[in-house]
Amino acid sequence: MKDDFITYQAQTTPHPLALEVSYAEGSYIYDTNNKAYLDFVAGVSACSLGHRHPRVINAIKAQLEKYLHVMVYGEYAQEPAVKLSKLLAKNLPKSLNKTYLVNSGTEAIEGALKLARRATGRTEIIAAHKAYHGNTMGSLSLMDFEERTAPFKPLIEDVNFIEFNNEEHLSKISDKTACVILETIQGGAGFILPKNDYLKKVKDRCKTVGALLILDEIQPGFGRTGTLFGFQNFNVVPDIVVMGKGMGGGLPIGAFTASNSLMDLLSDNPKLGHITTFGGNPVIAASALATLQEITETNLMQEALKKEKLFRKLLKHPLISEIRGSGLMLAPILPSAEIASEVILACQEKGLILFWLLFENKALRISPPLTISEEEIKKGCGIIIDILNSVKSNNKSC
Repeated sequence: MKDDFITYQAQTTPHPLALEVSYAEGSYIYDTNNKAYLDFVAGVSACSLGHRHPRVINAIKAQLEKYLHVMVYGEYAQEPAVKLSKLLAKNLPKSLNKTYLVNSGTEAIEGALKLARRATGRTEIIAAHKAYHGNTMGSLSLMDFEERTAPFKPLIEDVNFIEFNNEEHLSKISDKTACVILETIQGGAGFILPKNDYLKKVKDRCKTVGALLILDEIQPGFGRTGTLFGFQNFNVVPDIVVMGKGMGGGLPIGAFTASNSLMDLLSDNPKLGHITTFGGNPVIAASALATLQEITETNLMQEALKKEKLFRKLLKHPLISEIRGSGLMLAPILPSAEIASEVILACQEKGLILFWLLFENKALRISPPLTISEEEIKKGCGIIIDILNSVKSNNKSC
């Protein structure tokens, strides 16, 4: 299978991990040799409830017995999508009450940008340095990493950048600005948290000049930081919130949510202001609804903070300078990119899945399922510490 994977399936890097997957269950992925891998990544934060959570599987099976795709998004009333949108509104601030369901986080970003320009009549978009919002052309335009963007230029115009957490840059937000788009917690940059009411100050500046604030919750959303959405920790309510990844219980979905008055702008002048064939797919919406119900009806969000404390307690080592992030979105920082890669690859050999971050190459990505047990955390952290001890003994410079 590995040879066919390389030969026939387009790759994202010259050297993919190429683990041959047989099945997955709970916090584990199993390869075709039936070797178990404890999953500390959860599909890059996508499998909020682990692999094949019973509530999610039952919801999918029940919907499969009723109907699959029947009509393009927004024309027919389909129960899973309606219930999902209603439950989101119930769990969000009152001003965020209408949701547009799409196929991925990056498509949700595209829709949110269109909505901001449509609502304000302005063109300037302000994003943050070291931001990552996806890889479609609009989302890619929000990235200032020349190495990644140069081969695909020209990107969309009138995008400018500010430094995350730098209050002096807020003056760049002006009456020409349609929107400021920020990750609530910067992901690819190294799980950077906002400081000193930064997000609230950005929102206040946006309100002053008539711009909209878009917060990207694709990674921190759906309980990962102890609240349903990360912004609920930071005394701010965005004009538009974007979500994806952990929303779908392991199936592909994205969404952006705003007020009724804002979202209705996409339905007229012009009509079909944003359209998607498979957005709100009933099977995927059923999976997402079951995921949201499980997260909001249990104590998984509160447990995420307790589990964070356990990770921080166990991951103490001379090679770990700090652990960035919040809840179950954590990034231990190592001395170099080389050591980080060595640890990630060695951990996979020992049956533990870790991964890289996009820009912060000294980090280990830890974003396990919210359902991970304390015993599984202890097991995985023990593997990391053992590998770090081996790295230390083999690298005298460390």
